Amino acid sequence: MASARQKSSHPGTPPVRDKHDMVPGKMAFGVAATQTAWLYHQSLWGRGGEACPAAELNRLCTGQREMDSCVVLILLSSTIPLSTADDIITLADGGRRYAGRVDIFCSSRGYATLCDSTWDMKAAAVVCRELGCGEALDVLSDAYFGPGPERMGKHARVCNGSESTVNKCAAISAKGDPTCDPATAAGMICAEVRLVGGSRCSGRVEVLHGEAWYTVCDADFDHQDAEVVCRELGCGLPVEVLGGAAFGRGESQVWSEELQCRGNESQIHSCPTSPSLKHNCSHDRDVGLVCADSVRLVDGGSRCAGRVEVLHRGQWGTVCGDDWDMRDAAVVCKELGCGEAVDALSDAYFGPGSGPIWMDDVDCRGSESTLKQCRSRGWGKHNCDHSKDVGVICSDVKLVGGSHCSGKVEVLHGETWYTVCDADFDQQDAEVVCRELGCGLPVEVLGGAAFGRGKGQMWSEELQCRGNESQIHSCPTSSSLKHNCSHVSDVGLVCAGSVRLVDGGSRCAGRVEVLHRGQWGTVCGDNWDMRDATVVCRELGCGEVVGVLSDAHFGPGSGPIWMNDVGCTGSESTLKKCQSALWGKHACNHSKDAGVICSGVKLVGGSYCSGRVEVLHGGTWYTVCDADFDQQDAAVVCRELGCGLAVEVPGAPAFGRGEGQVWSEELQCRGNESQIHSCPTSPSLKHNCSHESDVGLVCAEVRLVGGSYCSGRVEVLHGESWYTVCDADFDQQDAEVVCRELGCGLPVEVLGGAAFGRGEGQVWSEELQCRGNESQIHSCPSSSSLKHNCSHDNYVGLVCAGHRQSRLIGGPHQCSGRVEVFHGETWYTVCDADFDQQDAEVVCRELGCGLPVKVLGGAAFGGAEGQVWPMKLQCRGDESEISFCSTSSSLRLNCSHDSDVGVICSGHTGARLVNGSDSCSGRVELQYLSEWGTVCDVSWDMRAASVLCGQLECGSAVAVVGSNWFGEGSGRIWADVFDCQGNETHLSQCPISSWSRAACSHKQDAGVICSGSSLSLHEGRVRLFGGMECGGEVEVYFRQDWRRVLLDSWSESVASVVCRQLGCGSVFSFSSSSPSSPEHSHMCVTSFNCSGSEAHLGNCSSAQAVHCSSREQLYITCSAHSSIRLVGSGGDCAGRLEVFHSGSWGTVSDDLWDIESAQVVCRQLQCGVALSAPVPAQFGPGTGPIWLNEVECEGNETSLWNCRFQLCGEDECGHKEDVGVVCSEYKEIRLTEGCEGNLEVFYNGTWGNVCVNGMDDETINLICQELNCGRSGSESQSKARVESAPNWLDNLKCRKYDSTLWQCPSSPWGQNSCDNHNEVARITCSGEKNHVLQQHHLKFSSYPYQSKSANHVPLRLRGGAGSCSGRLEVFHNAKWGSVCADLWDIREAEVVCRQLGCGPALRADGSSVFSAGSGPVWLNRVKCRGNEIYLWDCPHSLKNHTDCSHRQHAGVTCTGWQPFRIVDLINIFRLLFILKK
Repeated sequence: MASARQKSSHPGTPPVRDKHDMVPGKMAFGVAATQTAWLYHQSLWGRGGEACPAAELNRLCTGQREMDSCVVLILLSSTIPLSTADDIITLADGGRRYAGRVDIFCSSRGYATLCDSTWDMKAAAVVCRELGCGEALDVLSDAYFGPGPERMGKHARVCNGSESTVNKCAAISAKGDPTCDPATAAGMICAEVRLVGGSRCSGRVEVLHGEAWYTVCDADFDHQDAEVVCRELGCGLPVEVLGGAAFGRGESQVWSEELQCRGNESQIHSCPTSPSLKHNCSHDRDVGLVCADSVRLVDGGSRCAGRVEVLHRGQWGTVCGDDWDMRDAAVVCKELGCGEAVDALSDAYFGPGSGPIWMDDVDCRGSESTLKQCRSRGWGKHNCDHSKDVGVICSDVKLVGGSHCSGKVEVLHGETWYTVCDADFDQQDAEVVCRELGCGLPVEVLGGAAFGRGKGQMWSEELQCRGNESQIHSCPTSSSLKHNCSHVSDVGLVCAGSVRLVDGGSRCAGRVEVLHRGQWGTVCGDNWDMRDATVVCRELGCGEVVGVLSDAHFGPGSGPIWMNDVGCTGSESTLKKCQSALWGKHACNHSKDAGVICSGVKLVGGSYCSGRVEVLHGGTWYTVCDADFDQQDAAVVCRELGCGLAVEVPGAPAFGRGEGQVWSEELQCRGNESQIHSCPTSPSLKHNCSHESDVGLVCAEVRLVGGSYCSGRVEVLHGESWYTVCDADFDQQDAEVVCRELGCGLPVEVLGGAAFGRGEGQVWSEELQCRGNESQIHSCPSSSSLKHNCSHDNYVGLVCAGHRQSRLIGGPHQCSGRVEVFHGETWYTVCDADFDQQDAEVVCRELGCGLPVKVLGGAAFGGAEGQVWPMKLQCRGDESEISFCSTSSSLRLNCSHDSDVGVICSGHTGARLVNGSDSCSGRVELQYLSEWGTVCDVSWDMRAASVLCGQLECGSAVAVVGSNWFGEGSGRIWADVFDCQGNETHLSQCPISSWSRAACSHKQDAGVICSGSSLSLHEGRVRLFGGMECGGEVEVYFRQDWRRVLLDSWSESVASVVCRQLGCGSVFSFSSSSPSSPEHSHMCVTSFNCSGSEAHLGNCSSAQAVHCSSREQLYITCSAHSSIRLVGSGGDCAGRLEVFHSGSWGTVSDDLWDIESAQVVCRQLQCGVALSAPVPAQFGPGTGPIWLNEVECEGNETSLWNCRFQLCGEDECGHKEDVGVVCSEYKEIRLTEGCEGNLEVFYNGTWGNVCVNGMDDETINLICQELNCGRSGSESQSKARVESAPNWLDNLKCRKYDSTLWQCPSSPWGQNSCDNHNEVARITCSGEKNHVLQQHHLKFSSYPYQSKSANHVPLRLRGGAGSCSGRLEVFHNAKWGSVCADLWDIREAEVVCRQLGCGPALRADGSSVFSAGSGPVWLNRVKCRGNEIYLWDCPHSLKNHTDCSHRQHAGVTCTGWQPFRIVDLINIFRLLFILKK
């Protein structure tokens, strides 16, 4: 270097060598270069240093004189000076052309070396770009290329990687840094080879020679050359060498040398070369190369999920989790071609790695193409261990053409993205895609290229997801039969978003909550600002930010706090892409939860609540034509802005003329929408509407809180905040204005002393001085209040004449009774003809009583004595209180109290899952009115669990777990059993039946895991593969993977648990299957040990994993629905035994039948134990086939099908021998003397007593009503009628919302502390039978959300024996028509028989068993589950099906039996016995 650093011939210039040094010379690979190259900045040497950029260089040199001649030198060990018009750059002591120590040259002070403290890959990338070479390969510290000059340039360069020259990087002083000395000199290496036209590790090979890039002939390039290229670029091993210009034809020269690498060189310039013999090689033969990536994801189950590992200097190492966030993860996913980042993880989530920790404090912007380009501490520099190794989950699927959570579905396979045929994609597939992307549940699956046609290949497999997988690559597939599917059929998907706003009154205002790992959590308000809120509003499609809020403005949330210190730039498409602390890392609590108010509408030119209406569409604000805007539209705008009711809609630019476009649509709001974008629109007919017709709006700026809309605490809007008013500052004139502005009539009463509760906001500091004739409160004069010490205890309240409220009177509990409305100062009853289902929904909601169950006319809860309300409610059903319902004058002027309407509300007001890993798994807790309680596991099944999961927006149930799986609850344990069909949308719609009254403690609290939970892939989860819904090879999720089960470890008790867990009834059979498929060939599971009573396989003792080898695996068949039933008693636990076989129900002959066989039936039906083996035909003879004969059970079987039996031949058995069974869980109640007498309960085969302890009026009244003995009664203490009878119940105490005795809590069966001689309950009822209730005179369905079914077309059966068998006909388009028998089976027949009230179905008849019908065929392809209430709830095709012949008409045969009570049967048998004697 001494010879290279001679004095320059020009003062202040670097030394210039002999002339030929200025000319590019030939470089031979393998020959070490020893001279120095320069990039020469001609303009720097002008007089006075005018060309020396002072702002950039004044930090590099000290003093003006030195700055005048300051240049940056990067010294290279090269023979060739490089000249450009911009800079002088060269490098030193690197041993080759593009490697060396980074030095600084100032003409007056000589050479200095850059300190390595801030020199990173971004700075090196700028230098390599400036030199015209390849990528920056490495940044080296600690004087890797030697210490250089003894003086250090006390400077540091900070580059962002996009600068064109290093002089444009920010310069900071390192003066005084004790760590900056010659031993910390920075160094770097640039690549002399690159891959073009692909990615960083794949593309056309180009080699740098001199200053030019050359392509390479495919005939001159082999695998050894490829190894060196991949190694030099820091990529993995070569994957493929591609000839024939696979990555496109180059434009520069073709390299004239043949590379002869041995494969172990570190760089391409170290390889020997020889002249190529392929002189005629053209760009058509440019060689391409695919190397493995330099980053990988390990131990995550797929190439797109796992621990992050980086390849550096030939060795894989991990990344430390300090400051690791979603932007860093996004770069990894982009580099791997793995779709979007779904999760950024730390703390060795995928297990600790080994080897070096290469990167720490990684700080990506998100736009980098590789992780190596991101800023970090430097290779191998860290203060970390492998317990903090980072991980990433990328998606194998993406949605294109919409938003992050909506668009065309594309699936990654290999390195290619494929679109999916809409015919190969269903709801289960959609659930997995939405889950993998971190979005909410699927909203809509759209076919027909709804998001545009794709351009690549179409996926040739059919996805067969079950819906519980965490990623799409975990779903089974099969070859698609849609070989001709084109991009016209690309499927699209809309998922619910991964961010939401809660408790703000609309979807565009509220507390910010983020979905992460299947659980909603909040965002800490630290540093929460307008840019963060802007991203939220954009992600939700909610327009502009109206308010940025923190400190739990919308109330504190619950669950995890997912994000903290959010730092969005404002341009991100989703909140998850913003910088923040790691998921769940915070020093925050829910009192700081962030909130946002977005709006797609604003009022301009007035106040916040008044002005010209402007609507956001796309990214543009539009004014609205006054002719296209009405009172309903105004109501929605005011509601969305959080103002009061619409007061005035002025047209003719009352608030000035707008300047943008006029909205070309006509809003058609109904008035109940929460936001303007929810309103329907139609093209406006006012094509010539100009800004002269811009509509304005005035909303109320006052509200009443804590009562109803027309009564409550007075609050006034000022700016964007609501203020309470001191009672000393408010008088009758002020009250008149408030009531007038709200449209609530005249004031009735002004109340002081915080009559409607103490507010929490600020107190209004002005004294209102209204005259009483103003139209709005803001028009009133005001003056500074003298009541400076007004406290929250002095808030004023107001009742206006428009105030209405409801109550329920005379029912068995506070959520049922006669409807009464308070209006003015009087309570009125309501005429049943003026009251409908929508009105009932509002009444139940206003009272906090859940959903309406029944609406009863005819004074079902007694007639009142006051006035009948002369108005008719006209509620829409979504109002929060009846004050918001419109009214009209009643036309029933002669309505009397005999027509007083009554309502029964469910009382069920809430449900939640507690103590799980997320909000979609946990212990079941139900709220009745204000009290929460748990549910006993014996009272809970998969159908109820599925309804609950749907109600909580958590998908479907995947498991019901008991034995306090999610910990013990506290407080009440509800006695309710929900008899759900499984298709209800809310638990309130399920009938509630009796409880087993087994002793239940919190150790038996039930839990549920829904498909929306991260626990849906919990240990012990089970699925059936390769068969039908309830049959197939058993797979168990064990040790984080799905594994097949070995047959030799299986038992019937374990099989019964699996069937129960799947909601598939009982075990039908289990057998062997062929050895497992290749993907499961490594490990199987064995040694499960279950008693057979567990609700979940995870409750059984631990299994173990073993090698599958060639051992036989398990195939199981469960009954898809209950394969046995007891009919004819009115209950599920007693009756004639019927079994489902060969598509229809039939009976069982009594030959060889005994108590052991009856025990199996009761166990299978979960009805306790068998009480006896009854005489034949005790429950009446059946009809249809007699399926089973000579049944022989040992008594310990879990299913009747596991017993020995014979199938009855024709004429072998008769219905006089039909078997009946009575199980211990069958229950009845009675009063021994009709409507008075001792209260007795039939249980466990015996009538027993009920003790009087704890019994109150609620309980007595309910018993009388249930026995149809009047609405009330009285109790007294009595002696047992039969001294030896057991005391079955004690401490029986019904709650206000219980509707049957079996819902009421009590001590467990037989546990009591009462004396048979004087503590038995005796009840005397009023005896006034309620004929309305007795005849079920209900105006509406017991299932409120199915009342619409009454409007569906009716059914009838024709051509059979009676009204309960025959050809099915439906009435449509004013004509009766038939149903095609395609897909017609017993499940459809069950629904028809249920709808017609014809008892259970015996069989489904096809092929025109009842003769062919005439006329159209209206229905085809009906596909029921069998538990629907109406045929219309089943998927079907309703039109004139001309393709179905009359020989294919569907028919049904029902039993025609109406159930009656077992007590009646017992009395009949007693009478027969007496007559016989």
